[in-house]
Parts: sequence; C-alpha cells; structure tokens
Amino acid sequence: MNTSITHPELSCYLLPGHTHTPADAIDEARRAEALGLGKVWLSERFDVKDAGVICAAALTATDNIHVATAATNLHTRHPLVLATMCSSLHYLSGGRFELGLARGVGIRNQLMGLQGVDNQQMVEGLDILRKLWHGEKIMGYDGKMGTLPYLSMGDWMNADIPIHFVGFGANSLRFAGQHFDGVHLHTFITDKGLRRAKSLVQEGAEAAGRNPDDIKVWAVLATAIEPDREQYLKKFVARMATYMQAPGYVELLIELNDWDPEVLTAFRASPVVSSIAGGIDSVATLDQLEEISELIPGEWFPAASGNAETCARAWKQQFANGADGLVIHGSTPAEFEPVIKAYESLKNT
Repeated sequence: MNTSITHPELSCYLLPGHTHTPADAIDEARRAEALGLGKVWLSERFDVKDAGVICAAALTATDNIHVATAATNLHTRHPLVLATMCSSLHYLSGGRFELGLARGVGIRNQLMGLQGVDNQQMVEGLDILRKLWHGEKIMGYDGKMGTLPYLSMGDWMNADIPIHFVGFGANSLRFAGQHFDGVHLHTFITDKGLRRAKSLVQEGAEAAGRNPDDIKVWAVLATAIEPDREQYLKKFVARMATYMQAPGYVELLIELNDWDPEVLTAFRASPVVSSIAGGIDSVATLDQLEEISELIPGEWFPAASGNAETCARAWKQQFANGADGLVIHGSTPAEFEPVIKAYESLKNT
C-alpha cells in the first residue's frame, strides 16, 4: 500500500455521520492514507464512536496519516483522563494524534447534567493539558476545571500534541486564534463566510501577539459525486436540518454566512420538523426529508457536488478563500477517490 502523504492539505472524516459499524473506520483510515491524505478526523458520538477507541484503531492500522478528533469535549472526561487518552494515542502512534476540542452542544450538555464550557474554562483546561503533557505537576488547583489537589503524568512526559478548536462563532474564532494551534470549521460555510472566519482567527492571533500564519484553518466541505435524490437528501438536507434542530447552534452559522434568520424560524415552526422525535439525520424518512427540503433554500448548501472535476474545483476554491487545509465531509475515501485524481491535475494550475 502506498502510504506517502502527497496531499497534506487534504483530510476527511472517519465514520461520517451516523453509523452502526464502527469497524469501518479501520478501512477508511487505510484508504485515506493510500490516497495520500494528511489527516482523518473523528467526530465523537456517545454511542459507538468513542474518541479514544476509534482513534487508536485508525492509528494502529496506518503508518503515516495523522488522526484527530473533531471533536471531543473538554468536560466529558476528567482532565487527567483526557490528558492520558491523548498522550497514549500520541506515544502509540509516534506523534500522529491531534486533539480537536469543541464546547459541546448546549442541549446535550443539559441532558448530560453538564455545564457549558466558557472561555476561561477552556483556557484553564488547555493549560492543564499542556502542562501534564510536558511533565509538569498540577497542585492545589481550584478553578473552572474543578478541584484538583494533585495531578501528574510523570516527569518524563514530553508530548507536543496539536490542539484544534472546533467551532465557528465569531467570538469563538477570535478566541481560537489566541489560544489554539488550529481551527476546524463547519460544514456549509459559504465562500464569504470562510474568508470572514479566516480573518477572525487571524485577528485573534494578532491581538495575542502570535503569528497568525501559525494558526491553521481547516475548511469543511460536504462532497458528493453526482448524488441521486436519496443521497442528496441524506448527505445535505438531513445534515443541515439536524444542525437547525439544535437551539443556539445553527444561529452562529447563519450569522457567519449572513443568511436570513427567518428561514430558521419557519423551519422550526413546521409541523414536519416538530413531529420528528430525535435527530433528523438519524430517524427521518425520505418522505419527511422531501418535505424538509422545501423549507431550506438551496444556497444554504454550499458544497462540492457534481462530477469529479466539478468537485475538485470546489475543493481548490476553499484554498483560494483562505483555507490552509480541507476536510472532506459526507463521503468516504472510496466514494471521493475519483475527485482526488481530478484534484491532482488541478492542484498546481
């Protein structure tokens, strides 16, 4: 198998969307590496997509590709447990693990009995992780991360693990530029929204006295080669509709993209939406998705769709709009392989 990284700027998700077969991540990671991608990302779900388990499987099945979370949360594991998971993956793989952190969805935090993660908690959490990874001790800490009398992973520890912020709110992007090593954006961000996101990250970096070019921005682009109607409904409509279900979530995307918020109001008031108990991408029927598709404007689906060359041009456009890296979303390596070949002929033109 060819395991050279020929496209370090390209990456994709493992187990995109909802899955019942987590072992698929092993073959997907191998295929992504064989295609020359630089990274794969795992979006943790609390069913069969545990970050530590799936990332370990992907790392041990590959040789060179990096594996990152996009995302797990700072507060769903004790700080020492999270630090241990990450350092274990780092040393297991020879330094190929990267941590992507998100604040968590508000409604899910509430259902789990967790408080939301504010900026100060994120700053203190990052400081604890980085100190533990470099052999420092945490003593007598009493703050946003709880009461921690004594934490240590050993004086020998010396792990440089990149930490990405996974999010897209304007204030959060500025914050990410101040404190993180990279930023992983969101699906369905327009060209204008991407340019604005990059500017906000750089603004935050400059305010913190950091080199803005050091903070890498990863754009996320849903990709589907000539999808039929069912694929379109499942990959695009169901995904966007699920984002729109969560209170306080898609509002940030609407703001970044400068979309009409009245569309969201009408969507949430729709009988078909209110009748669905659960995430739309997990439980909605095709008939329901057809109805829902009428509620969402077509311009709310900026994506790579069409033949392989059209998709490759959409990928390249992300870099023209400021992205440092691209996350291919909604397709497995087996599905987007033809786009890789088209992208290779366009890459340097």
